[in-house]
Amino acid sequence: MAAFEFPQDFVFGTATASYQIEGAAGEDGRGESIWDHFSHTPGKTFKGHTGDVACDHYHRADEDIALMTNLGVGAYRFSIAWPRIIPDGDGPVNPKGLDWYSRLVDKLLAAGITPFATMYHWDLPQALEGKHGGWRSRKTPEAFARYAATIVERLGDRVKHWFTLNEIPCTVFLGHGSGRHAPGATEDVGVLNQIQHHCLLAHGHGVRAVREHGGEGAEVGLVHNATCRIPVLEAPEHIEAAGRCFEEANGPMLSPVARGCYPAEWLDEMDDDAPEVTPGDMELIASPTDFLGFNVYGGLYVEADGSEKGHRIVEFPAGYPHALAEWIKFTPQAVYWGVRFLHERYGFARVYISENGCAMDDQLEDGRVDDLDRMFYYRLYLQQAQRAAADGLPLAGYFAWSLMDNFEWAEGYNHRFGLHYVDFETLERTAKLSAKYYGACVRARRVM
Repeated sequence: MAAFEFPQDFVFGTATASYQIEGAAGEDGRGESIWDHFSHTPGKTFKGHTGDVACDHYHRADEDIALMTNLGVGAYRFSIAWPRIIPDGDGPVNPKGLDWYSRLVDKLLAAGITPFATMYHWDLPQALEGKHGGWRSRKTPEAFARYAATIVERLGDRVKHWFTLNEIPCTVFLGHGSGRHAPGATEDVGVLNQIQHHCLLAHGHGVRAVREHGGEGAEVGLVHNATCRIPVLEAPEHIEAAGRCFEEANGPMLSPVARGCYPAEWLDEMDDDAPEVTPGDMELIASPTDFLGFNVYGGLYVEADGSEKGHRIVEFPAGYPHALAEWIKFTPQAVYWGVRFLHERYGFARVYISENGCAMDDQLEDGRVDDLDRMFYYRLYLQQAQRAAADGLPLAGYFAWSLMDNFEWAEGYNHRFGLHYVDFETLERTAKLSAKYYGACVRARRVM
């Protein structure tokens, strides 16, 4: 493989999520989601921003598919809004919701863009939160099973790549731990562990739906925002320390999926706070998958040392480069080592980088957004993706986050992640410099 070239079958795409872009919150039978409820609660989001209109993708899908075509990408990761399909979560199906996604899929395929559908990207029907306590109850993964079967039955003749749940740790720790995300709860450790277990059950139900209703060639996997650990020096002792640290951080989520069990050390540590597991749960959670979606923005550097744990986290100095969202530190090696540890430590035989990007302080001036900072971020991270592919690691594709600026959860419209600038008053889209750069890489199939 020539310098910085990607394999010919490597997938390049962009990614979005339903509540962040669709708008049309009250149209065509859509029900209320926990994010509708949360964002309309005073003090929960930046300046009270909501996703009521967002990017108005619901009415502008043709325009947004044209943006993808101009980039040259061959795939699009989008999510399906559960409240559009089953407005109260477990009641009647809304045919208008199914019809809209069916038309979206047809438009993507007509444009030569392969759909990668995410079943759940955080917009739980508010009715399930009210009736059952949402993810605290087993009734929610049971309702998810029916929802998953419904969308796969309708779309599975054309959608052959399915992601089940997006970033379960965010649902658990941001939604129910810190309360920073919907539904805005602060639970104790035992409840958090049970919520994680119920989300994992929903993943298993999603896999089962694809196996039963997806048809020939259907594939499915989880999307996980793995907590990345990077060897501070690429020497054997530091690589081993980083690998052990990676397992410690990700074991409670990935071990059930990959091995059918929670880590024994974790269960001992949790003691009475360990989740309640019903017979058959672990078999469902460990249903064989075809790939893992890996959402990666950064990681922490690990150094082997002589301490009892055998390693330490190297702290970032005050001046370390970061995005406008300060939690995104420039640590591009997280891409390579994340893929490598997912493969070596957990046996995932195919990995897609299902999200990668950064929020910057973008300014539209004279019809341009010269986001050199984001452009160089993409260059550095794509170099590490190419390194992983060139080293023979099973990295199959890369989805840039995001196609366009959107509703960034609790940050509202303050944090812009898009390749395309959105004027949230006029909803006009403008390609940023980073979009031109990413499109050039996609067309050349190499890091430019």
